[in-house]
Amino acid sequence: MNSFTVTCFAPAKLNLFLHITARRADGYHCLQTLFQLLDYGDQLHFTLRHDKVITSHSTLDELKQLPFEHELCYRAAQLLQKNTGTSFGVDIRIDKKIPLGGGLGGGSSNAATTLLVLNELWQLSLSQDQLAELGLQLGADVPVFVRGYSAWGEGIGEKLQPVELPEMWYCVIHPGVSVSTAQIFQDPLLTRNQPPITIADFLTGRCVNVCEPVVRRIYPEVDHAIHWLSQYQPARLTGTGACLFACFEEQSEALAVQNNVPSQWSCFVARATHRSLAHAQLDLLKKRLHHVSGL
Repeated sequence: MNSFTVTCFAPAKLNLFLHITARRADGYHCLQTLFQLLDYGDQLHFTLRHDKVITSHSTLDELKQLPFEHELCYRAAQLLQKNTGTSFGVDIRIDKKIPLGGGLGGGSSNAATTLLVLNELWQLSLSQDQLAELGLQLGADVPVFVRGYSAWGEGIGEKLQPVELPEMWYCVIHPGVSVSTAQIFQDPLLTRNQPPITIADFLTGRCVNVCEPVVRRIYPEVDHAIHWLSQYQPARLTGTGACLFACFEEQSEALAVQNNVPSQWSCFVARATHRSLAHAQLDLLKKRLHHVSGL
């Protein structure tokens, strides 16, 4: 089949907390975090090619300005092609909804969805472990999206243990600033020796985001947004930000807050999911490909 296009979801995530327990000799930080997947994200469209050419396009102007080699979908496809020797190529179109640089894992999620879909579309038969290992070369957050479940993360974020949490509703605000992750992790006031905790500790509230005080000091708009959202429910930064979130039991409660968000900030409401919607779609894709000949 000369032209075959499939569409798959790429979910956003929240870091419900973030502890840095040590700094490794290679400069990476040892982390503890809890990744919560959301039902909010990007849509990726993949059109099979037979000439090994890889292209990637986005609906978001900021991504259009990035060179291909710095765009994670393109890099993920290229990495998979190089490691398998496949003769296939692909055209990728990204319908962006996840804010860039917001701490929601958009680029990593796009890369993971690319690996998962192309593994099927290119008929590579790589295991999830192999895909996660490749994904780690693209970023520490890629494996959690490859695995496709909300998870307790350690190491640099790649050591994952599935955790099933109540499917709450989240109001997520982007305060309109771009936070430099490198700047936050290099800040001399960042806490790098937080005592390790357990999942039971998290459930009793014994956790923080150690990046939050640093981000709030450097970026006053983030501090302002956290103060504002905290009048409704405790608000917390996700990752190094700039996005922040509060948790609600009912969708109506989160939507009521969204309706009051100051106009200078963007906001969305999303439901927590244990399993990635990308993986649910992938199951359907496998059935579809099974019935298609000529791939």
